[in-house]
Amino acid sequence: MTAPSARADTRLETVRAALAPHGLFLRGVLNFASADAAPLLADGRAASSVVLIGNVGGSLWQPFVRWRESAADRGGRDPLDTWSKTVIGEIARSSRATAYFPSDPPWQPFQQWAMRAEGLKASPSGILIHPRYGLWHGYRGALAFDRPLPADSGRHAPHPCDSCADKPCVAACPARALERLQFDVGRCRSHLGTEAGRHGCLALGCLARDACPIGQDYRYPADQLHFHMAALSL
Repeated sequence: MTAPSARADTRLETVRAALAPHGLFLRGVLNFASADAAPLLADGRAASSVVLIGNVGGSLWQPFVRWRESAADRGGRDPLDTWSKTVIGEIARSSRATAYFPSDPPWQPFQQWAMRAEGLKASPSGILIHPRYGLWHGYRGALAFDRPLPADSGRHAPHPCDSCADKPCVAACPARALERLQFDVGRCRSHLGTEAGRHGCLALGCLARDACPIGQDYRYPADQLHFHMAALSL
């Protein structure tokens, strides 16, 4: 694999600057080896690298709300996905990259990419837990490039859940959706349809997520929590 060029360094800085007004961050870079099943670029060639893009805490919320308030249809049925595709799609075009989104086929292994790029592992809720941001972060898309890019090294920290003996997230879940240390979507949605669920997790945000002690400074604002829970309950 060839070494990243000066142009590659400039591309990352350009992408980072373009993301900043939208409350989005360059979350990680993954370069593909020859044995990897790399995604395809728009022209049919195999990508050499992907750049993961996402939010940290509530960083995207106010830019998203302003965009939604200005949209005639308030962003349609899936406004956050539409906003993400609008913002990241434009950056992809200006960067000569191919954009991928978690909600669109061909389905790409976003979690696997994040685990390799940032050294993260899944929490009992299924959300990848970050050693600094906890469960308060997300991935909104990725940009694929035709050349390797500089990747951060030494970012792999110990998995927070390995040293968490009490598992407060499991105990806090009123739906008992984490009892097997993996997320039972059916149990969660059934609970959200009850009176207790509507006044609890649906109104206040996931109680299990909130119980995790990691990254509490990055907890989403109340209206963002309600937005995500309402989407999950559909």
